[in-house]
Amino acid sequence: MKLHNNIKGSALLCLAALLWGLAFVAQSQAADSVPPFIFNALRSFIGSLFLLLLLLIGKIRTGKPIFPTGRPKQKEMLIGGGLCGTLLAISVNFQQFGLSNYPAGAASEARGGFLTALYVVIVPIISVFIGKKIKAPMWVAVAVATVGIYLLSLSGGIDSIYLGDVLMFVCAISFSVHILAVDRYGDPVGGMLLSMLQFLVCGILSGVLSLCFETVNWACVLDAAPQILYLGIVSSGIAYTLQIYGQKFAEPAVASLSMSLESVFAALGGWLISGNTLTLREFFGCALVFVAIILAQIPQFFEKKRKKSTETAE
Repeated sequence: MKLHNNIKGSALLCLAALLWGLAFVAQSQAADSVPPFIFNALRSFIGSLFLLLLLLIGKIRTGKPIFPTGRPKQKEMLIGGGLCGTLLAISVNFQQFGLSNYPAGAASEARGGFLTALYVVIVPIISVFIGKKIKAPMWVAVAVATVGIYLLSLSGGIDSIYLGDVLMFVCAISFSVHILAVDRYGDPVGGMLLSMLQFLVCGILSGVLSLCFETVNWACVLDAAPQILYLGIVSSGIAYTLQIYGQKFAEPAVASLSMSLESVFAALGGWLISGNTLTLREFFGCALVFVAIILAQIPQFFEKKRKKSTETAE
């Protein structure tokens, strides 16, 4: 039964990773014509509305209220939604600015996908500052990721570093802090409700920034409607729902490995859809970053197994 559940969960999570990976193609295509802030505002509002619709359907089916009752839970909901939404706004806007600053032919989807996925390595490093220890496999992962980034972005010297690479690395750091915030507020608030609220906050913040700093050509926005709808409905709404159900079946370590395929699908999507190619050196750099992502999850795998064995023994 456990093997069957892991296979079922992995299939759902791999599908979610595929949808997220292809989102890099949609983002890269829209980056040429739509300013980043308005793009992220629209996709976030659409994602929030889609998740609200799912929550309403769930309320009709189960009769449970969408929003928690009681002042403590409501306070957690507001703080969690506000904090996670703010961090998400920072992350996705750095990501979109990064994609829009890659020159033509730079394989932006692949570079962006693998550099963003470095959050898997960065999260444990940040955890050191809140009192957690890093185990040996994690240090190996950091070393491998460093070599991978060097081959992907630095091997040609300082001139080979694109502004997009720098922005993507900042995006990965921001996403790492966001993941820790979601880990803190996910259980007390509820996964789908927290996601709906964070998309709403992200949309509001991105919309305000767009009003302040961007001149929006709405004709270009309409031309990019398919990409915006894909990001809002498919990448945010459907893929997130697949993640929720997938993680109910798959063990955490299996789930993490399945979702880390997002970076691979981003590279494949850029190759198949956009026609982008990587040099052999860049391809090897991507491969090393992916190996680092896998290595970073080994300590989690053994920690979960150890805890499970202890609980069984008790």
